[in-house]
Amino acid sequence: MPFDVVFPVLHGPFGEDGTMQGVFEVAGIPYVGAGVLASAAAMDKDVANRLFEQAGLPVAASMTVHLEHYEPAVDDRLVESLGLPLFVKPASLGSSVGISKVRERFELPDALATAFKYGDKAVVEESVTAREIEVAVLDGPETSIPGEIVSADWYDYDAKYQDDATELKVPAPLRDEQADQVRDLAGRAFEVLGVRGLARVDFFLEEDGRGFLINELNTMPGCTARSMFPMLWEASGVPNPELFDRLVRSAMR
Repeated sequence: MPFDVVFPVLHGPFGEDGTMQGVFEVAGIPYVGAGVLASAAAMDKDVANRLFEQAGLPVAASMTVHLEHYEPAVDDRLVESLGLPLFVKPASLGSSVGISKVRERFELPDALATAFKYGDKAVVEESVTAREIEVAVLDGPETSIPGEIVSADWYDYDAKYQDDATELKVPAPLRDEQADQVRDLAGRAFEVLGVRGLARVDFFLEEDGRGFLINELNTMPGCTARSMFPMLWEASGVPNPELFDRLVRSAMR
């Protein structure tokens, strides 16, 4: 069946990591969303954080651990540098899969072993006491009003897709200057990674500390009834039919 454009609403490896995008490039098929390089860079949290830092954008403190170099002494260096609790996550995955919250040092080996099931590189990140703010982005870059995720502990897989107690606040209760700042940071992050089409940029907000910190940029954000991306644009005056029409038309251009 002939078609004009592909909308690759796929998540994780072989979906939003540049692999499928490379297939479309080779085949000469127009597709919605970021290209090969931006997709791969955004998926790899270690690479994305390095690019954000180099561009002067704020990120949480983290360290990268490679499976081939991991030894027990690494645990001490992680705790000394990042403190406790901390989060251990696969470097290249999504939807909070494989992430562990480590509250005691003895939990680190198991947390790293879990992360290494999904790849040979893990990112270990400081635990940030903060609000979780999200901004949707379209080409331009054009940014939506911010939204906020309110969950019982941290925004894990169950909280994202199964827990009805998780609250999505749209718009986020922010001061005007805070909303302007986070939207500016989202647009800059979009440009730093060279993204096109669409993205959702997730932030931590330390209100009595460092302010906004970039958590991650998603090049193919969720589009379900529980997903922030379409909700944020709907609240920003762009209803779903117009939103997806714009994305398809942009890809075809």
